[in-house]
Amino acid sequence: MVFGSALKYRNFRLFFFGQGLSLVGTWMQQVAMIWLVYRLSGSAFLLGLVGFCSQVPILLFSSLAGVYTDRWNRHRTIIVTQSLAMLQAVVLVALTLTGVVTVWQVILLSIFLGMVNAFDMPARQAFLIQMIEGRDHLPSAIGLNSSMFNVARLVGPAIAGFLIAVAGEWLCFLLNAISYVAVLAALLAMRVAPRASNGPPKHVLLELKDGFLYAFGFHPIRALLLLLAIVSLAAMPLLVLMPIFATNVLHGGPKTLGLLTAAIGVGALAGALLVASRKTVLGLGRQIAWSSIAFGVGVIAFSFSSVLWISLVLLAAVGFFMMMETAATNTILQTIVEEDKRGRVMSFYATAFVGMAPIGSLLAGSLASRIGAVHTVQLAGTMCVVGALFFTRQLPVLRRMIRPIYQRMGILPELTSGMPSAADTPIDVS
Repeated sequence: MVFGSALKYRNFRLFFFGQGLSLVGTWMQQVAMIWLVYRLSGSAFLLGLVGFCSQVPILLFSSLAGVYTDRWNRHRTIIVTQSLAMLQAVVLVALTLTGVVTVWQVILLSIFLGMVNAFDMPARQAFLIQMIEGRDHLPSAIGLNSSMFNVARLVGPAIAGFLIAVAGEWLCFLLNAISYVAVLAALLAMRVAPRASNGPPKHVLLELKDGFLYAFGFHPIRALLLLLAIVSLAAMPLLVLMPIFATNVLHGGPKTLGLLTAAIGVGALAGALLVASRKTVLGLGRQIAWSSIAFGVGVIAFSFSSVLWISLVLLAAVGFFMMMETAATNTILQTIVEEDKRGRVMSFYATAFVGMAPIGSLLAGSLASRIGAVHTVQLAGTMCVVGALFFTRQLPVLRRMIRPIYQRMGILPELTSGMPSAADTPIDVS
């Protein structure tokens, strides 16, 4: 089975199960934090501000972190970042249990966690290929990684909604802190071969410049990252303003919020499994285009719904199409990137995927306070559709530029078996 082939590697198995448990706690904490802020303030703007503060460090520092990801031991880096994330959860537990927690304390802790994630995300993305020891099982590893993330997105919010209603936000923070024990134990149990040195390092800014010119000087990588940034920007109003839809539009509470967030996880899980089942990267460019368009349309449709079951179905579709776009983008990038620049390119991926989110969070809170949550989400969906249509127009050019890379890697098998060349045979390589 192509889907699970990466699990034959011991290191990846350890990571998969350890990180899977930890991510459930992470999603529980995320839901609890936004509910806590909304309960304390009742402010759409502060919801957006907390989202902004938790993710703006990724926008500001992830690219720089990518340079160090290409220099440092990625395995040890992840151990440090996961330990710091556990510390942040412990502080949240203490503040909420003592009853002294304020919105501004949550904001400061969100900034701290954002700084940790700015280094953690590029390191984890670049470390993925070390755990599977080659590119052959990369689609399986990315699909399993995305599936793990979205199973947690499904389970975590549902548990969080119940626990918040029964005991309060503090219990979600406590369980998240405990969950980090699993991933740290898995990381410490790994046996990781040292990476070959890339030679004496240049000045950090020169290496950052080299990585930027490499990524954004190549049209396919640039186009993939820009569309991913647009999709991420469009998704944030939906996620940040979800408590308002749960309470004011659908007339529910924390359980409704958990259901809405879990519905996105159900759809995203299905999308990740579908991407993981692919045997080749060929055709992923077209998939990225149509899934981005469908994502934007789904966001717009959700904004018109005032019936819970219809909203859940639409959010499942939104999650499905977003995962189809992001997982396919990750697969293509991880396939074509040069190894010595992997950390920097994946830091740009992290910036586009998560780093653009703070801008979306701040815009969501600001716009919602002026034009309302419904119109804000409609505007975001429209922006995504327009960006996806522009990407679709570029597909023929992107195919021609990626084709030589796939030829060198043997991904187009007819080119290595004496059959007609790709220049003479119309094959979708994007």
